[in-house]
Amino acid sequence: MNPPLHDERLHRDREAVTTEQQRAIAQEAFIYGYPAVEMYRTLYTQALDAQSPNFKAPMNQIGHTAQVFTPSDTAFITPNSDTPYSFLWMDLRAEPLVLDLPAVEDDRYYSVQLIDLYTHNVAYLGTRASGNNGGRHLVAGPGWTGTVPADIDSVVRMETSIAYALYRTQLFGEADLARVRAIQAGYRVRTLSDFLGECPPPSASVIEWPRPPAGSLDTPALFRYLSFLLQFAPTSPSEVELRGRLNRLGIGAGLSFDETRLDAETQAALQQGIADALVSYRHFAQAELSTSRIPSAKIFGSRDHLGNRYIRRYAGAVLGIFGNSAEEAVYLGYYVDAQGQALDASRHRYELRFAPGQLPPADAFWSITLYDGQTRLLVDNPLQRYLINSRMLDALVRDADGGLTLRIQHQLPEHEAQAANWLPAPSGRFNCVLRLYLPREELLHGDWSQPPMIAIPQQANP
Repeated sequence: MNPPLHDERLHRDREAVTTEQQRAIAQEAFIYGYPAVEMYRTLYTQALDAQSPNFKAPMNQIGHTAQVFTPSDTAFITPNSDTPYSFLWMDLRAEPLVLDLPAVEDDRYYSVQLIDLYTHNVAYLGTRASGNNGGRHLVAGPGWTGTVPADIDSVVRMETSIAYALYRTQLFGEADLARVRAIQAGYRVRTLSDFLGECPPPSASVIEWPRPPAGSLDTPALFRYLSFLLQFAPTSPSEVELRGRLNRLGIGAGLSFDETRLDAETQAALQQGIADALVSYRHFAQAELSTSRIPSAKIFGSRDHLGNRYIRRYAGAVLGIFGNSAEEAVYLGYYVDAQGQALDASRHRYELRFAPGQLPPADAFWSITLYDGQTRLLVDNPLQRYLINSRMLDALVRDADGGLTLRIQHQLPEHEAQAANWLPAPSGRFNCVLRLYLPREELLHGDWSQPPMIAIPQQANP
């Protein structure tokens, strides 16, 4: 509970802010804070709520998902079924952690994506960043000034003291699950003191984790959770003025924002600011994402890459939180057909054709995954097939000229050759994401473009 004098000062500060200023700050705070609160919802269900069906492991311990994702997995939207995940939520307040990686086969992709509380991709370990030979890597929180041990291969310094390590291990097929589990067993995490065989430093204070909201985040309640989370995120020099503006609304580390105690006029101003933020996002998505050749490259990456354009970070949290940076993987979405119409398998069947020599250019692998258009989760289907990827090429039927045509529709195609290339869709709206891991230069530099999704009326079935 805040001291009375603190409450009085905060009350005076709020009184000094006009309604229009409250609205403008709320718009800014919502765009800025939404990704962190959305990330917290995942943290809570994966590492804090042991009764959650999506619980993985407590803080500073690794949990594994050693099977392909299915429609029953709902922890986060647009899940990737090519690479079973391992999950490590890190509390770096007391001391750093040491992450051990095993050596893996040269033709198998694996990675560790290190994400701060803002959802910035701070660094990577694994195939591209550190190779497939394994190693020991130290992850430190802000302000750590200790000595790095001699047998550490790299040091990653996080901007926030609560952070996430998301591991991906490429799966070659159902028969490969045992090997993936063996690799996952080689992922190890230790505190630095345990790694050194020394007495641990004093424990960090116990955190009273609030249960996150179950529904929409589009209310001033988001600012209460943002204030809680900012205690783990020291102010970046580039954000001093921004944090000052947030403080004027009572949002900040050490402040107890409580939307229920606000007067009706202030509540209305904050809600209008949130509405303004949603409008600004729609304008951004239309102007920059819908016209971008590689939209994922605009919304996922480091702080330096995103350039403190918080609308980009917000878009990433909305469209598929924890997406990879472009040099690691590129995501190309299919939300409309070649005519600009929303994908709807109750009205059409679809064809996606890669011309000869024009398969997706990726040094690791590529994959196209289908999602429900409303929930953005995987779609239940009789084949239990949720994606088609480059590891499946030998089982797919090529066109007469050597190209490849994928059939995306609700009903089983009538011809056997088409059925082999079938990606089942729901009887309604859907979308697809084409992922390319370790994308090649021709994609990043614009020499390769994704082919369009072609709609064919249902009655046109041969």
